[in-house]
Amino acid sequence: MYSKTFSVAIQGIEGHMVQIEADISDGLPVFSLVGDLSCETKEAKERVRVALQNTGFRFPPRRVTVNLSPADIRKDGTGYDLAIAVAVLSAYGYISKSDFNDILFIGELSLEGEVRPVNGVLPMVYAALAHGVKYCILSRDNQEEASVVREMKVIGVTNLRQAVDLLEGDLDRTVYRPSGGRTGAEQTDPTEPDFKEVLGQETARRAAEVAAAGMHNLLLIGPPGSGKSMIAGRMSGILPAMTFEEQMEISQIYSVAGLLSGETPLVTKRPFRSPHHTATQRALIGGGTYPRPGEISLASGGVLFLDELPEFERNTLEVLRQPLEDGWVHVSRLRGSCRYPAHTLLMAAMNPCRCGWYPDRKKCNCTPGQVRRYLGRISRPLLDRIDICTETMPLEYHQLEEDSACQEPDSSAMIRKRVEKAQKLQWKRYAEEAFCHNSDLTPQKIKQYCRMSQEASDFLKCIFQKMEFSARAYHKILKVGRTIADLAGSDRIEKEHISEAVFYRSIDRRYWGEGGRS
Repeated sequence: MYSKTFSVAIQGIEGHMVQIEADISDGLPVFSLVGDLSCETKEAKERVRVALQNTGFRFPPRRVTVNLSPADIRKDGTGYDLAIAVAVLSAYGYISKSDFNDILFIGELSLEGEVRPVNGVLPMVYAALAHGVKYCILSRDNQEEASVVREMKVIGVTNLRQAVDLLEGDLDRTVYRPSGGRTGAEQTDPTEPDFKEVLGQETARRAAEVAAAGMHNLLLIGPPGSGKSMIAGRMSGILPAMTFEEQMEISQIYSVAGLLSGETPLVTKRPFRSPHHTATQRALIGGGTYPRPGEISLASGGVLFLDELPEFERNTLEVLRQPLEDGWVHVSRLRGSCRYPAHTLLMAAMNPCRCGWYPDRKKCNCTPGQVRRYLGRISRPLLDRIDICTETMPLEYHQLEEDSACQEPDSSAMIRKRVEKAQKLQWKRYAEEAFCHNSDLTPQKIKQYCRMSQEASDFLKCIFQKMEFSARAYHKILKVGRTIADLAGSDRIEKEHISEAVFYRSIDRRYWGEGGRS
């Protein structure tokens, strides 16, 4: 006899429908699995066979052949166990229902027949819904995550026997309904770090606001203890709340990475990832024999913070260049390729030298050669992909005392309102485009959307010739200038907006230009 069920294979964060065909025929008693399977998927025949026996199902010795198609898609993981078991039981006649076209099966089987949770459920359910599937039967531990897709009727089970009994009855009576529903609203945390705790550093605070408003990459340079990490830790708190679509995209990444749970089935807060400087290339951008998302993808929609930037391996940093430019990580392997989103705001912090006090020669004991070698760990191509570079200065005691006693700096909520206002202008401006932030403007789109006044144009021409900016630096200045104009509520980019944008592009010349070689 013949039967078929359906499950989903994951490539990157994209799901592909997989048809599981089971055929029972005469011949030597053997259980065969075919269809371009990984090692753990091939082992499903042993898990399924023992689970069926321990659940109480007995079979005459026949030849069992199970095919997972299409054969040109690699099947990884253990999530096909439940679908294989149901297909075999149906082929043997233990299940009277023969049409499973509108049911998705996801779950790993234990040897006792328990249905265990797997990673990547969210993109699996999304893919099945796009193919017209109505029901999803999976582990009860995964039902909260799967129910985020509201249009899918989710049924959680604890063991194989329960799944078989449900298939014999009315599935609609057992659909899981999460209490309270899901609005997709971001949950505010009163204990979250606030920008009002950052005293002084007006220039760095302003740079952080501009970076958040246009999703521009930001580099902070300054001595130890000047507040670089404090500012970075508060960046995600001034970004606008995520839309439900953004939450779903980021949650699919976290689902594939196994970072979702029953308590947090949906990512509602913008991610903030801060990998240690000993992180490898694979940890940073993802990959592996069986590709998994890296830190830059886990930070998509939020902030990727690289502290002590020169301490990272140079080759590790260089792999960030393409994802920062394209917004995607492309992973190619022998058996196929996949891609992960990398729409992140890169924020980096570094000391200007190994001791941290350059160019203050009263405290810095580094030689010019040592300073050059330390700064040389950051390549010029990587610096060109950082839109904003600014300094944090050491504060004197009287500055801290005056700030705390006289006026409290703007809070994260106040900055966030200004950022949201600027981003709404961008969303409206780019409503017909495939992007929504100034940082994503291409050279062709810059000509269309970055209109300058004559005074601003003349000023930029003079600065460009004097400072010998590259073409990429020129485009970065215009994009940052467009964001500064949005914060000011201006339709055109004025001279003062270009002047501030040029300032953010000229700080690095103090270290990597003539100042960095002194």
